[in-house]
Amino acid sequence: MHCSIYKSSKKDEMYMYIPRPVSSENEAERADPLLALPEAMRSAFGRAIFIMDLELSESRKLARVNVLHVMDSIQNRGFFIQVPPEGLINPNAVAPEGLRGA
Repeated sequence: MHCSIYKSSKKDEMYMYIPRPVSSENEAERADPLLALPEAMRSAFGRAIFIMDLELSESRKLARVNVLHVMDSIQNRGFFIQVPPEGLINPNAVAPEGLRGA
């Protein structure tokens, strides 16, 4: 399964996986594949920043999500939203010593 991955402009560590058609007759969909999503989802996600195209398969490992869950969601809903894991990012944490003032 071919998919494209986009990063949210509104929330750090939030990504959207959507199917990437091999060929499309609809020029608008080819130019902006997010047009296929419901308006509420597009506005909640914010501006989509393209990250990469990816080939998904049962044998492929993804860092934070189960690839079978992603593939199932894309097939049944037309997209998959990866949200940041709770507790992973602490906005109040002190920067590591080597990064201060960088």
